Amino acid sequence: MTNRTINKRKAPTSAIDSLINEMKTDQSNLQKRAANLIKPKTSSKHSITKNRKLSTKKQTKKPYQPRQQKQPSHTQNNHRQHNPIKKIIDNLNLTAIKGLKIIPIGGQEEVGRNMTVFEYKNDIVILDMGIQFPEEDMPGVDYIVPDISYLKGKEKRIKAVIFSHGHLDHIGAAPILLAQLNYPPIIGRDFTLALIKNRMEDHQKGSSKRLKIKKIKSISDKFKLGNFKTSFFKIEHSIMDAVGVILETPDGTVIHPGDWTVERDDNGQRTMDYTYLSKLPRPTILMLESLGATDHNNHPTSEKVMYDNLNKIISAKKGKIIIGMFSSQIDRIKHIIEMADKLGKKVALDGYSMKLNIKLAQELGYIKQNKQVLIDIKNINNYPEDRLVVLCTGAQGESNAALSKIVTGNHRYITIKKKDTIVFSSSVIPGNERTIQRLKDNLYRKCDNVIHTNMMDIHVSGHCNASDIQAMIKDVKPDYYLPVYANHYFLKEAEKLAKEVGMKAKNIFVLDNGNIFNLYKNQAKILKEKVKIDYVFIDGLGVNEVEHIVLRDRQMLAEDGIFMITVIIDSKTKKVNGNIQITSRGFVHVKENFDLINDTKKVVKKTIAKNTSSSAGNRLNWGILNKQIREEVGMFLFKKTQRRPMVIPVIIEV
Repeated sequence: MTNRTINKRKAPTSAIDSLINEMKTDQSNLQKRAANLIKPKTSSKHSITKNRKLSTKKQTKKPYQPRQQKQPSHTQNNHRQHNPIKKIIDNLNLTAIKGLKIIPIGGQEEVGRNMTVFEYKNDIVILDMGIQFPEEDMPGVDYIVPDISYLKGKEKRIKAVIFSHGHLDHIGAAPILLAQLNYPPIIGRDFTLALIKNRMEDHQKGSSKRLKIKKIKSISDKFKLGNFKTSFFKIEHSIMDAVGVILETPDGTVIHPGDWTVERDDNGQRTMDYTYLSKLPRPTILMLESLGATDHNNHPTSEKVMYDNLNKIISAKKGKIIIGMFSSQIDRIKHIIEMADKLGKKVALDGYSMKLNIKLAQELGYIKQNKQVLIDIKNINNYPEDRLVVLCTGAQGESNAALSKIVTGNHRYITIKKKDTIVFSSSVIPGNERTIQRLKDNLYRKCDNVIHTNMMDIHVSGHCNASDIQAMIKDVKPDYYLPVYANHYFLKEAEKLAKEVGMKAKNIFVLDNGNIFNLYKNQAKILKEKVKIDYVFIDGLGVNEVEHIVLRDRQMLAEDGIFMITVIIDSKTKKVNGNIQITSRGFVHVKENFDLINDTKKVVKKTIAKNTSSSAGNRLNWGILNKQIREEVGMFLFKKTQRRPMVIPVIIEV
């Protein structure tokens, strides 16, 4: 999968700020009114609604930490159908079950959140700790990380976490999960480890110093991790230092390329052969990324064709060239810099992740620090426009990325002109289609030369296609096949591909997240138990772990808005004192719906009268009164509007 920049959430603006300010103003005014109504002798006895206490005391600001929101597994992603036979068990211990156990914690029913646990006797090895980006029905969520409940209490048994490559869907959750697991040893290649260290520091200053690193210096390196013999093999992907992983145990050998593709020569022939993997100790288990299982293009673009086309574009002598691409494609960026150098052009980098990745690549010696070619984005106006190439992030339409700022006219240094050339040298990440289309439409309005992969071969995917999957299966000749890293339908299509090349159905296992694959004495099966695999949502709004009800509330707010009712009740008469205040956002405009608001106030008064008694000494039952107001007003508003806003009563007794 590809890399995307994650920006820390900014403070809410516009309508939300307006609502908060209005609520503060209303409450301040009501508090003053309440203070004036309260006699000095009773001033210490007035009560305020439970959980709605108004306070002028300043809150001590806590340092920023992302909030983790767990969603129970039975509600996890409404679009999925889990096997109802599987029994989900908390604190499951598999040491009594002999043989090799493979447990996908994430990545089996989605694109992203990749993490797999391998267990043999008392030893555990983990492959990757990735994030998943939120879907449209997850408002306020920055990203999602795997649930490691199964690993709690087993921290000392974890021999290592292996990272296959540096994309966020494979390393993004490392700062959070490594800390929760007491920092087990990590294994990876230079560029992958550099990206992890940087992400750790972004998350918490100084945390990278706690990492226990075992570096893969050569593809021939081997590690002994308890009962696991770990080695590696060369694979091709869209980021530097990606590796395939081999885990040998007494009961079987796992072959896992991570994300992968196969480069082709000018004749369309694959340049890599994996038949040597068929000689590994058997039985072998091939775990193969399946995102390209439905891609039946047998003549994908070669890197030579792509670079030839990019060279033609960069050679243009009118206007500046702006290329949107993934910041992780270090090899491609290096080639473009070399092309520009030969043509006497200057290259400016823009986008946080783009600059960071190139800086890391330069420090590792993967890219030379060519000061004659690379210039600061601030200085581009010092050079003729037809001598400029800008490499930037934002080809997926991310709102805060460089390309989006350029097209909206909010970039500090770059202005698009009709004669410029805009290039999309990237594929479309599933789910981003609409966002990218809007970006293209806006670019076409401002520029006459927009080039994308539908027009010219200017991108090579970092993922395999259907024929690659079948070729790998034929090369490796595995005893068992587990398609991984994709939505369920991709996994099922990959299963069909394996059958077409001769694999028996009984030796193919399509797992869900939390399933436990067990191999013992060459007998493979999926256990009846299932590991707990909640969604863990990360946002930037707080410091506490909260349940899925928070996400449900956000969905309600997004769909029908908020309706806040603030009322003062006389403690003696139990009647409403003064006017009821109504605040609405995302539901109706108060001033334009005078009749609805007045009718709602009448419903509130009736509800209060029905649920209170003026008898001396009687105290209000706040829980019942709040609940009744919410229910009565909610039903009334739905009857009138067929919508259900979030109703929040704020009651003050004086």
